[in-house]
Amino acid sequence: MAKAPIAGEVKTRLVPPLTQEQAADLYRALLLDQLEHLSRLTVAELYLVFAPNSAAPLMWQLAPPNFYCFAQRSGDLGERMNAAFIDLWQLGHRSVVLIGSDLPALPLGFLETAFDLLATSIHQVVLGPSHDGGYYLVGMNQPTPEIFQDMRWSHDQVLAQTTDKLSKLGIQPALLPAWFDIDSVEDLKQLEALPEPATRNAVQRTLSYLQGIGPLDRFNQSDQ
Repeated sequence: MAKAPIAGEVKTRLVPPLTQEQAADLYRALLLDQLEHLSRLTVAELYLVFAPNSAAPLMWQLAPPNFYCFAQRSGDLGERMNAAFIDLWQLGHRSVVLIGSDLPALPLGFLETAFDLLATSIHQVVLGPSHDGGYYLVGMNQPTPEIFQDMRWSHDQVLAQTTDKLSKLGIQPALLPAWFDIDSVEDLKQLEALPEPATRNAVQRTLSYLQGIGPLDRFNQSDQ
């Protein structure tokens, strides 16, 4: 699920210290790196579910040839995610996995594991915990709309609240390894410090853009 890389609409928590234009360019680099990386995934059909609807020509241009594209429905994040699941199930898919677009290239093994888990009758929901207390991935093999209802998003208890909702439904989610998204300067520093060559190779656009901005050490946490 992705937003169009439009200045003032994406990565606003990085403004300042970045300008709105820099934040949008950074997001565009992240998105392109992620899409190119995901193109190598062979265990699933690939979709780019975008917003706003008016950005359709741009998003079709950015998407690799093996991606299908369609617009997100209206509503808050939970409503839009739930609608994406419904739309994809209506296309005939049994297991559906959603990720965000502002992640450093997610190891493909995480996604392969998610689909393997959902292919069994044991797991109905798979979650990928993020370092900020949310989740970077949610997968399901049957409707579970309750996890998206009455939720406040973008805080450090999203994962805990989601697992609590699942517990009350009698569902034990499978958890993938932790990963992170890009919301702060500290996240950018973590990205620059990634040691794995495969992951670094998958985010070359983003790393090159960060090098063009200059040393991140000049940004203090208080600048955010």
